[in-house]
Amino acid sequence: MHLFPMFLKLGDRHCLVVGAGSIAESKIEGLVDAGAKLQVVAPEATEKIREWAHSGKLHWHQHLFQPSDLDGMFLVVASTNSTPLHEQIFAEAKKRHVLCNIVDVPHLCDFYYPAVVRRGSLQIAISTSGESPALAQRLRKDLEVQFGPVYEQWLQHLGQIREALQADQSLDPESRKRQLHDLVTPESLATFLAQSRRPQRK
Repeated sequence: MHLFPMFLKLGDRHCLVVGAGSIAESKIEGLVDAGAKLQVVAPEATEKIREWAHSGKLHWHQHLFQPSDLDGMFLVVASTNSTPLHEQIFAEAKKRHVLCNIVDVPHLCDFYYPAVVRRGSLQIAISTSGESPALAQRLRKDLEVQFGPVYEQWLQHLGQIREALQADQSLDPESRKRQLHDLVTPESLATFLAQSRRPQRK
């Protein structure tokens, strides 16, 4: 079965993480960065997760998982050391039509975490459908070399130009489209690099 690739907007979505150890911490960080309304359920938590809770970035419920924790959730991520608990969470999430990811247990997942290359607003996600996370990580490292940090600045530059072209009422849609595509050539990137390296005049 083929996976359906998408990028989710999680702002103001209610999300749950069960577990608050080092592995869960990385999953929690991604959800916090995405603006999710995050609940974390675990008797204990890492220092970083405690800090996020103290600063109001998430709500930490210091108790064992209860099925009612899933009520009203959009998705749940679980990372504990209990296989029976993971199976229970997946079954309860399925009953409630809540998207579920049990970390590193592909058959208990509705979605997988891809390996991601991030350059500002540019995100390149790689998935192997859970068959080889190691390969996904290798490809991520290769792409991080191919798409270096300069892509963040270039994308910001392209966004500013696109906004200006969209506001130019004298351009017909076809001309606007052609100009936008002309801006994303290797030659355009080389020009941007050359200009960004020039010393600024005082």
